[in-house]
Amino acid sequence: MSIPQQIKTYSPKASEITRDWWIVDADGMTVGRMATVVANILRGKHKPTYAQHIDTGDHVVIINAEKVRMTSNKSDRQMVHTHSGYPGGLTSRSYQQSLDRKPADTVRKSITGMLPKNRLGRQQATKLKVYAGPDHPHGPQSPKPLDIPGATREQGKR
Repeated sequence: MSIPQQIKTYSPKASEITRDWWIVDADGMTVGRMATVVANILRGKHKPTYAQHIDTGDHVVIINAEKVRMTSNKSDRQMVHTHSGYPGGLTSRSYQQSLDRKPADTVRKSITGMLPKNRLGRQQATKLKVYAGPDHPHGPQSPKPLDIPGATREQGKR
């Protein structure tokens, strides 16, 4: 009787990881649908070398964060809560007020909320760059455009 060969599990090393740069134009995109795709790219789940315990993700640049939208009337119904840590320090505002005040922070928070809540998630969140307008300083990295077909609603359709 022969002993079966053992199959070894592949674990990527830091020297083997290649990071690409992606750019997302958020003009007219739905926040949640865009955030799920971007979070998966930051984690590296789109790569065949994905490992849960290693940061294998790519860099993502989001422009026009001030032009994102939410379906239905969620921008007025749903609230963003922050707490100062002191008694009575709860502050609440609607998503629309938050988008009007700091659109880049609102989009960043919706994406980082989909990442792991540990050191790895914080490391992955550093690869996310969000800008309210169309300008960004990452031209030398030559980011490739990322198409998210389910996040944009065509004109004339509801």
